[in-house]
Amino acid sequence: MDDSQFEPARAERFVSEKWDDDIVPQLVEYIRIPNKSPMFDSDWVEHGYMDDAVKLMESWARAQSVPGMTVEVVRLEGRTPLIFLDIPASGPETGEDCVLLYGHLDKQPEMTGWDDDLGPWKPVLKGDKLFGRGGADDGYAIFGSLAAIQALKDQGAPHARCVVLIEACEESGSYDLPAYVDHLAERIGKPSLVVCLDSGCGNYDQLWCTTSLRGLAGGNLAVKVLSEGVHSGDASGVVPSSFRLLRQLLSRIEDENTGRILIEGLFAEIPAERLKQAERCAEVLGSAVYDKFPFLPGMTPMFKEGAADQLTELVLNRTWRPALSITGADGIPPLASAGNVLRPHTSVKLSLRLPPTVDGKRAGELLQQALLRDPPNGAQVTLDLEKAATGWNAPAMAGWLEQAIDDASQAFYGKPAMYMGEGGSIPFMGMLGEKFPGAQFMITGVLGPHSNAHGPNEFLHIPMGKRVTASVAKVIAAHHAASVRGQTTGSAVAADSGDRHGDHGCC
Repeated sequence: MDDSQFEPARAERFVSEKWDDDIVPQLVEYIRIPNKSPMFDSDWVEHGYMDDAVKLMESWARAQSVPGMTVEVVRLEGRTPLIFLDIPASGPETGEDCVLLYGHLDKQPEMTGWDDDLGPWKPVLKGDKLFGRGGADDGYAIFGSLAAIQALKDQGAPHARCVVLIEACEESGSYDLPAYVDHLAERIGKPSLVVCLDSGCGNYDQLWCTTSLRGLAGGNLAVKVLSEGVHSGDASGVVPSSFRLLRQLLSRIEDENTGRILIEGLFAEIPAERLKQAERCAEVLGSAVYDKFPFLPGMTPMFKEGAADQLTELVLNRTWRPALSITGADGIPPLASAGNVLRPHTSVKLSLRLPPTVDGKRAGELLQQALLRDPPNGAQVTLDLEKAATGWNAPAMAGWLEQAIDDASQAFYGKPAMYMGEGGSIPFMGMLGEKFPGAQFMITGVLGPHSNAHGPNEFLHIPMGKRVTASVAKVIAAHHAASVRGQTTGSAVAADSGDRHGDHGCC
């Protein structure tokens, strides 16, 4: 049986029933667990929530009927745990070739602003949406990965060996993952296809695959001016405000009028192909490029003055240009308890997104140089870098994979596949790209309009989860056929890819 004999309708029925009867109930229980990533819960070991999430997924995986599958929770000392699944090939014809499927189970913190009937650890089903933290980012990954493989087995469709990695510190920068990949290197092998279920989608109407990811440099910037707070009426005009000095420092790296980053070393040349793809993506999405966000009445996006194509500019801002966000603050009391005090310090958390091809380490160094030199008024300025991760730009796509992805989108959505860059970061992708330079990548996900990952009212769009799962099954079947034809090796990929990938719209 080859991929042409794969029955999409049967796979779609199998996956839909699996989600309704088994996966959604598991995700409901998973959402209840407040297993925040280590960066947001320094006592995660003592709290035990991460172990609770691991046990839930491990128990479910062990209960699945997948012949020959091994399920293991790998624990390296001092690190977050990792779930490792190994599913043998359906037959010997693909040799040592394999598919690596990736996801994570750690979560972002609560965030404020949830609707009254919703909450981060309160699973709520409303129509086709499952609300709660982590269901879409990225709790569904292990369930979707195994369901895709089970859909193949349900109809006797052959597949290469599959390895599933579910890590527990992605939201903290995946700092534990390299140690696990090295530790498990022989058992993982050399995958020719990497499937990642931790990305976004421009709409819920077609299959979206990610072509690039921004990097990230960030940490805590603190400005201290006093050893203790003092009466503001007595000190203001004599003692510089720590807030004003911090604002002054931020103006070294960002134009407060436009949001443009001022450090030229943080920019990268945008490939011509990506420019064209951004234009096509803007055409497909239209105003959804920005109106997917919950803008207040009267608010406008960061339109570029004089730009002929504002939508394309926004697409490029989100995917190929650096951008700064302040995601937290300290040293500032709530309004209800704010007295007439000139505060001793102000601290903020910087989240600086980087173009995909900018080196994260170098970006962190440039950030430190800009913020720490010549402290204003001799203030005590510190920058504790927490993240300095390089982004990822996809290699040229092999013809067999391009065809498989488009066939999957047509089969399960009735529309052609779309390819887009993402503004977020998945550190795992860059690392895998370096370790397995011959691998192809299918980076996809369910985080579409209004799903609001990391924010309040986060939800999983269940029909999208089902279709992505079925699409992964179709691609794994096509991978088997390509592997048998010898098209998944590094040299074959290069010969098979040509320039076809540039013909697709993406952003």
